[in-house]
Amino acid sequence: MVVRIRLARFGCRNRPFYRVTAADSRSPRDGKHLEVLGYYNPLPGKDGGKRMGLKFDRVKYWLSVGAQPSDPVQRILFRAGVLPPPPLLAMGRKGGPRDRNPIHPMTGRPLDLEGVTVVDDPNAAEGDAEEPSFEA
Repeated sequence: MVVRIRLARFGCRNRPFYRVTAADSRSPRDGKHLEVLGYYNPLPGKDGGKRMGLKFDRVKYWLSVGAQPSDPVQRILFRAGVLPPPPLLAMGRKGGPRDRNPIHPMTGRPLDLEGVTVVDDPNAAEGDAEEPSFEA
């Protein structure tokens, strides 16, 4: 039996609310689960209510015994600081080659590294500090 940590949808139409559950991978999305591990609200109220709540000790337990988080849960656990960032690569276009630009883990947008300059690079040798000359 493969255990997945995944989201179960509750709430009404256009107002989703999710519970983070540990469930058998063969059971339906909103079906039988082993344990409720927390909640996630993608639409918080105007008062700025909580967006997510997790039982960290139980999540760590299920991960330690081999439970696999789904992709949305993996992003939620990364935001909560339980897991390292998931590997992300930007898609050039559907079915096309993947872009090798790094992705910002919180927003999912590609990082623009053109204007970034590295100051005090510890890996650079002191003799290599020559400016490259560009000739037309």
